[in-house]
Amino acid sequence: MTRLDNKTALITGATSGIGLATAQRFLAEGARVAITGTSAEKLAAAKAELGGDVITILADAGDVAAQKTIAEVIAAEFGRLDALVINAGVGDFRPVENFDEAGFDRSFAVNVKGPYFLIQALLPLLSDPASIVFNGSINARIGMPNSSVYAATKAALISLARTLSGELIGRGIRANVISPGPVATPLYGKLGLSEEQLGGMQQAILGQLPVGRFGTPREIADAFVYFASDESRFTVGSELIIDGGMSNL
Repeated sequence: MTRLDNKTALITGATSGIGLATAQRFLAEGARVAITGTSAEKLAAAKAELGGDVITILADAGDVAAQKTIAEVIAAEFGRLDALVINAGVGDFRPVENFDEAGFDRSFAVNVKGPYFLIQALLPLLSDPASIVFNGSINARIGMPNSSVYAATKAALISLARTLSGELIGRGIRANVISPGPVATPLYGKLGLSEEQLGGMQQAILGQLPVGRFGTPREIADAFVYFASDESRFTVGSELIIDGGMSNL
């Protein structure tokens, strides 16, 4: 028997990186999987890679109305939901003086508001037991320059994991958060940096990692499998930091 047999799962933002790797691992462990993304083309590519049984949902993670649509699709396709992985997110890294209201609002909409209202919309479908797992970030812990807004959004998810667990555990719903350190994903290519700037940033980050390398999406995905499985049924409102020792320096 595999670890997620007979479980249904929704993974947001799963067309690349950690989300895609998590979908691959969930399928390998026997789950029925639905994924969301903001690009029809990328969703189609992910479906081709993952297999035809995967449910794909085109949705903006920061749009409250879209979260209700996601819940409607899950109700129609699965009828219930055993595991919810909140992975969709945006990383906007700038000095404080360069931030504008639009960027601030977009970061909080995608990383916090959308996930909050997605959980609200899915509440009637969540099983007893069910698992909610947030993809946080070590940035919420280490005070990295230029990450003030991003780090604040991830700190909000850490708080939500605790408060939602306290509120929903009586219904058999537990929430936890995984806070990765630097992981080799397409995120770094979306920062608008030149090749030279990107290389310099990556070298600077490597200097802060005792393990001497970036993490892999698979290493984070394995942790999501644990939290979605019954192996973690006594783990409630917790945060698992997977950062290659970065926060220990």
